[in-house]
Amino acid sequence: MSTTPESRERALRLRELVADGVLLLPNAWDAGSAAVIASAGARAVATTSGGVSWSLGHGDGQRLDRAAAVEAARRIVAAVDLPVTVDAEGGYGPLPADVAETVTALVGVGAVGVNLEDSTAVGGPLFPVAEQAERLRAARTAAAVAGLPELVVNARTDVFLFGLGGLDDVLARAEAYAEAGADGLFVPGLLDPEALAELCGRSALPVNAMAVPGGPTVAELAATGVRRISLGTGLAQAAYTAAHRAAAELLGAGTLTELDGALGFGELNGLYRG
Repeated sequence: MSTTPESRERALRLRELVADGVLLLPNAWDAGSAAVIASAGARAVATTSGGVSWSLGHGDGQRLDRAAAVEAARRIVAAVDLPVTVDAEGGYGPLPADVAETVTALVGVGAVGVNLEDSTAVGGPLFPVAEQAERLRAARTAAAVAGLPELVVNARTDVFLFGLGGLDDVLARAEAYAEAGADGLFVPGLLDPEALAELCGRSALPVNAMAVPGGPTVAELAATGVRRISLGTGLAQAAYTAAHRAAAELLGAGTLTELDGALGFGELNGLYRG
């Protein structure tokens, strides 16, 4: 299987964006949100499995199947002229072969990056280090076989998110994941600046942090040495909150003030090619 020159160029661009500074990644959940994010000036688009799941009528937490996730990724990739990195959850199966099949399919629809997490389920447990390393190695091999050796593999560890260990555990996983071919380390749940700075200084991989309301600012996170900052489900939550508030106002007071300041029909309509 071979990929398009456009995919390879986008994969290289995604790598350069991380190498050149701090990459900010607003997370999209469908083609419309991806187009809006691109129009706001994003240099790359990440997806959120939570937002994608919600948009398809499922809860988050590895409840999507591979086909639905890949189709969502295809639509998002087609909506923008930017590198797209896909939240592939746990790879849609426990085995290295499952991860390889997922990566092959995502490369086939134009994704140039993937997040792969080490949780076996929401809350844990985590895959043993060696087992997760094999899964990441399978992703790396599958990308090469699919014609995209430049695929950016971001290894997510849920050590802090689910309270399953400490910094030394994360560092051990970072070393193993780097040896397996991962390009970055995503540690959701870790927002303490001092701990992040220590991690960034000792990690075998560049670190990705998830910004949250009330947490450190982009500038504060960047000062720790992180190279990617994403929002997880944050944008999707804000969008659904806006819809809930406007609907509640209409059904209650019968007014429309929650719609004030909304993007215009023409502005939104003009974002799409089809």
